[in-house]
Amino acid sequence: MIVLVDERELVKEGYHSLLSREGVACAGFGSSDFGEWVSSVAEDDLKAVSAFLIGECCSNLVSPRKIRDRTTAPVIALSDQHSLEHTLRMFESGVDDVVRKPVHVREILARIAAISRRNQEEKPYSEFGGLRIFMDGRDPEVDGEPLPLPRRERRILEFLASNAGRRVTKTQVFNAIYGIFDDEVEENVVESHISKLRKKLRQHLGHDPIDSKRFLGYRLVS
Repeated sequence: MIVLVDERELVKEGYHSLLSREGVACAGFGSSDFGEWVSSVAEDDLKAVSAFLIGECCSNLVSPRKIRDRTTAPVIALSDQHSLEHTLRMFESGVDDVVRKPVHVREILARIAAISRRNQEEKPYSEFGGLRIFMDGRDPEVDGEPLPLPRRERRILEFLASNAGRRVTKTQVFNAIYGIFDDEVEENVVESHISKLRKKLRQHLGHDPIDSKRFLGYRLVS
């Protein structure tokens, strides 16, 4: 899930629509609501956030450094002002990157993936046996051949790969893929997505790389 902070409703609605087309959940906040939320949100909910996008908002209420106190997720400023002085001020405030608008959401997702790789000092992909999983929206590969997946299934696989070595619950998967504020979709939809994903992986790998334990959750294995 990506969190966008902007005072303009049309901007929040626009990014929500564009990111949804890429299979990415987006939650929009105004400055005051965000300030209260980020300081009080539960740790498990915060782990579902893959990045923060900061648009037009009150800088006194939205501090990148306060965000950084709670999470290592990338913080990217979306700038309507094409001036060096403004860009430098944004970097000085503590953001990881400044993106000048207009910008395609795929570029934003690629920048998020690049920042996350640098922060974690990881390769641009994770490998589990013959399965290679990218974190930038590309389809995974099996023995070097692309495995096309629907957006939701691909995002679930990426989320499992980003949490390699530990189990994630159905709720955590749902929050990461659909967002923690989506009341229109039932959490059980995760089970359907994962079932379809496991079937495809078994067909191409010859085994199921997703280990599941009732009440404990899911994890990827080689």
